Amino acid sequence: MKVRCIVFLAFFGFSRPVFCQNIQVVDQKLQPIAEVIVLGDDQTTFSQTNRDGIVDSQRFQKSDTIYFQHPAYQPDKIALSTLASSDWTMVLEENIVQLEEAVVLVNRWEQKPEEVPQQIAAIPPQDIRFRNPGTAADALEQTGEVFVQRSQLGGGSPMIRGFAANSVLIVVDGIRMNNAIYRSGNLQNVISIDPALVGEAEVVFGPSSVIYGSDALGGVMDFHTFQPAYSISGGLETNAEAFVRYSSAMNEKTGHARLDLSGERWSSLTSVTYSDFGDLRSGSHRPDDYPDFGKRFQYVTQGAGQDTIVQNPDVDVQLPSGYQQLNLMQKLRYRPTEWADVTYGFLFSTTSNIPRYDRLIVEDENGVLENAEWYYGPQQWMMHYLKGTLYNANRWYDEAKLTVGYQQVEESRNDRRFQRNLLRSRTEAVDVWTLNFDADRQWKETVWGAAHQLFYGGEYVFNDVQSSAFREDIETGERQPTSTRYPDGGSRYQSAALYASYKWNPNAQTTLTTGLRYSYVWLTANFDDKSFFDFPFDRINLGNGALSGSTGVTYRPTERWQLNWVASTGFRAPNVDDVGKVFDSEPGNVVVPNPDLAPEYSYNAEMGATFRFSDNWWLNGVLYGSLLRNAMVRRDFTFDGQDSIVYDGVLSNVQAITNAGSAYIWGYSFQLQGVLSSWWKLRATFANNTGRDTEEDVPLQHVTPWFGRTSLTYQRAKWRAEFFVRYNGPVAWEDLAPSEQNKPFLYTEEGALAWYTLNLIGSYDIIPEIALQAGIENILDKHYRPYSSGISAPGRNIFVTLRGRF
Repeated sequence: MKVRCIVFLAFFGFSRPVFCQNIQVVDQKLQPIAEVIVLGDDQTTFSQTNRDGIVDSQRFQKSDTIYFQHPAYQPDKIALSTLASSDWTMVLEENIVQLEEAVVLVNRWEQKPEEVPQQIAAIPPQDIRFRNPGTAADALEQTGEVFVQRSQLGGGSPMIRGFAANSVLIVVDGIRMNNAIYRSGNLQNVISIDPALVGEAEVVFGPSSVIYGSDALGGVMDFHTFQPAYSISGGLETNAEAFVRYSSAMNEKTGHARLDLSGERWSSLTSVTYSDFGDLRSGSHRPDDYPDFGKRFQYVTQGAGQDTIVQNPDVDVQLPSGYQQLNLMQKLRYRPTEWADVTYGFLFSTTSNIPRYDRLIVEDENGVLENAEWYYGPQQWMMHYLKGTLYNANRWYDEAKLTVGYQQVEESRNDRRFQRNLLRSRTEAVDVWTLNFDADRQWKETVWGAAHQLFYGGEYVFNDVQSSAFREDIETGERQPTSTRYPDGGSRYQSAALYASYKWNPNAQTTLTTGLRYSYVWLTANFDDKSFFDFPFDRINLGNGALSGSTGVTYRPTERWQLNWVASTGFRAPNVDDVGKVFDSEPGNVVVPNPDLAPEYSYNAEMGATFRFSDNWWLNGVLYGSLLRNAMVRRDFTFDGQDSIVYDGVLSNVQAITNAGSAYIWGYSFQLQGVLSSWWKLRATFANNTGRDTEEDVPLQHVTPWFGRTSLTYQRAKWRAEFFVRYNGPVAWEDLAPSEQNKPFLYTEEGALAWYTLNLIGSYDIIPEIALQAGIENILDKHYRPYSSGISAPGRNIFVTLRGRF
């Protein structure tokens, strides 16, 4: 720690001096603090302490004042030259409440939250670690600001501001997960992300089409997995951590292990997580008016080639719903020079078969279960990427990133009617290539930061979709072809875009942002086999261009007030699922291709205000609205002039995704946070929205009831505990969207019921390297089913986790 040197680095023809001094960040007990964000004067030179609380100062100039930020400690700053008199040690004071983030990784770049006009919910890794989410969907739900729908235990479809599925965007390490077959209904792909590996995550609410293009209408869920760290000592450093968890409501057993190897110029991170989720037990305390709601009285078993309906010995156990999941990650990082960094990432996720619970509880008019089997095959997601970052500031950029990515997705749907031998299996394989270039340039430094900052870049995405299908006789094993879910001749979906976003700080109180993006999307779908459906076309070709824009203002008139305004446009281009799908959307309805489908556009406005009552209390409120034109919604349709066709042996009403005339969504949300005493913190969230298709004058499917979360947190020394209440409003039957009214078995006669749960979780550090965590969720064992969900939520759930690091 006493090494002092000045390094002169070549930065494309010029050099600048930087310290090579190790700085250690500790708490008041002189214990090292990991994951402290360390910023230079320009607020974009960025680093982070390792497990020993050490950070290398090589990226900071000798004249810099260094800023230290951590959610559990009060922010502080010190001149780099002054650290020598402190033995190069920085002591931070513990703070149980985090009133603001030092930096958020929003819109692909680190930015100060007070300069970002959109509403953002940050999910720091320490909160994920403490709350013990089983899946990434659980991690989003635990914020109290994102509503999550589930059709089965192995799922989780986030709903943000009245949008969901392919109208909200999932981004992992800067690469979009959304692909050409993301559907407009509910989907569960977010569970492929391992929450144990999320180093930072943000939810950006509202349209983000300027930076991310199509699909980002409701918001962006931006996940950043842990990054390998370089060695500070110059030698090889090794670190490992692991945890095991058990939860009772689904008999969950999860194990996780991670190994970090760090050299001076290279580093590696290896991780594996395995989870075994059993059949989910719902709450036993039901509303007095609906004592049988959600009970699983019977289910289908198969033996000796026969389907048999058997009575469920425990009506609260939702049989079958259990599944298993495996997540792997390998990252390699290399620093060829002091101004360049290269990262290779490999992420892999696969599951066992996942029972589609909402389809397994459907009964015919005689009360007999319709399906003997209905399950998703293994949901497999693999991503490779290579990311290069340049820090050699020059006339064109201060920092530039080039990312090349490849994803391989495979999923299948398998179903068989009760007492029938033919099992239908449909498989989709999607290959996705992405290329992203992003850069930023800032100039005219002032006492409050850079007055001007420009973000710009481009993106290219290519999707190749292949679909196959067969029917198999479960007795003889004989297979025969059947209709595919998507065009059997294959589909191609690609997009190219350029964007630029500009931020101007005319003074210390005001930040103005504006941006433009032009995107063009091509889609080709080939229908080769017409033996099942005589389509009146052989190929669908679509080409759509869109110009998106946004402008925003953040105004900070006093230390207590911050006001935000945003106006933006967004779009979503039809993908393969929108245009070319043929499948039964729900019993009695079949969706067919629509070759004339056009993009939908949104026009949006948002106003927000934050008021600080004191240094320890603040209240934030946001009001927003969206108008949709050519909104893509499912409507009655005709196929070859017929409004009904025989599909899978059933006369079914024909529907398709069509462009409705218009729709609107508006809503509001509040967040309150503050310190009650030295060790107690209060936080509360509340969100509500509404929306209608104005052409049909009916509610929109993904508009949720009001919901929120209120928590009381205690944190002192080795202890942390949190008592919280989750609450959710009702949706009357007449206020359900038509697609939801077509699934009456999921609701009561009143519609979706209101509910609340009481929960308590805690953590204790036995020694600095070992922590024990436990909790009781849904203490009152209430039975509830979140809006639009096909499976009831967990009942009383007791979990225990043991964590260690070595």
